[in-house]
This record gives sequence, C-alpha cells and structure tokens, in this order.
Amino acid sequence: MKEEKDIIEQITRNLCSYIEGIKDTEEKIDTLNYVRSMLHEVSPMKHHPVDFVAWERSENIEGNDYNPNSVAPPEMALLVTSIEEDGYTMPVVGSPEEDIIRIVDGFHRRKAERKSRKISQSTQGRLPVTYIRESKRELSERMASTIRHNRARGTHDITLMSEIVRELISIGKSGAWISKHIGMDMDEILRLKQLTGIAELFKDREFSVRIINENPDGE
Repeated sequence: MKEEKDIIEQITRNLCSYIEGIKDTEEKIDTLNYVRSMLHEVSPMKHHPVDFVAWERSENIEGNDYNPNSVAPPEMALLVTSIEEDGYTMPVVGSPEEDIIRIVDGFHRRKAERKSRKISQSTQGRLPVTYIRESKRELSERMASTIRHNRARGTHDITLMSEIVRELISIGKSGAWISKHIGMDMDEILRLKQLTGIAELFKDREFSVRIINENPDGE
C-alpha cells in the first residue's frame, strides 16, 4: 500500500512539474482540463456532473431560448459584485453540442463574465463548466433540468414557463411526464393552460392526478 502511494505521489509531482513548465496559458488550461477529464473517468463519483469542472472559453458557451429565469438589475449587479469579490463558486451547467456548449443552468453567471472586464480578465476569458448527464441532453430533458434548477431556487418567469410547457406538449410529452420531471402538480399545469391559451394542445388529452400513477414516464 505504501509503495503504491509513493508511486502515485511521484507521478503526481512529475505531472505537476510538467504542467507548471508550460509557458502558454491557454495550453496550460487546456492541459489541466484534459487531466481533470481523465481523472473524472476513473472517479467513483463520476455519475455526479460536478465531479468534473472544466474551464471553457466563454465565446464557445451559448445560452438557450427557453430559460424561464429572470434577474432584476439590482440582483444582477450583486451577482457581478459577488463573482468579482468571491470568484466563481458555482459552475455553469452545460450540454455539449457540435460547435458550442449550450447552457442548461447558469446563464447569468456567464452574463456576469461578459459584463465585467474584471471577471473576464481573472478567468482568462473562460468559464467554469460542468456537463449535464448524457441521458439528460435531449431538448425536453434539458428544458426540464433548467426548470428544476430555477424552481429549486424559487426563480422562474411564468410566461416563459408556459412556453416551455407548450413546447413539451407539442413534442408529445404527457401531463404526467411534465409533472414528474418539472415538479409541477396537475393543477399548476392546468392553470398554465388556462392562462396562456394553450387549451387546443390539451383537447385530446386527459389531465388528472390519476394518470401520474398510471404512467409517470409516459412520452
């Protein structure tokens, strides 16, 4: 056991020495991202996205068009100050696409980096990103994850929330699926239907508490 520990310590010292010797900052950050990703692959905690946080280039990170979270100017200013003073303590949650990283949660943390030169300089124009689980990268799953993040913090916009429900219904998700994956009870879903004029989408569907028990994962 001691011999194995000694070997690991020596390998770690050699690796740290090599990385420290990399002169180009961009190359050094990319190398650290790679090493972290490899350690993540052998981690017993890799099923948790936060086990691997990479510093990704800000210009490669884009928002989504369905986030039902809004931040008032005073709170946005406070977020900028918080990151300037305390640094990033929470990563952006993203989903990799062909050429970009699509934000699932953390749009305003990315916006803060765009607004504040102090933040951008301190992060070398990068953002800390953790990646949503592969099984959650379909559009409907990403929408549900975004809403779960927002509702857990008590922040969401009712109009955008309604649009997400409309979109989920239009792609075939049942009321039971929406209730289970977004954390809305059937009364909430029905109120959104009444408030937003999406009754037409519900006309051939039965919405009751009973269907949650019958088919909680219904498509």
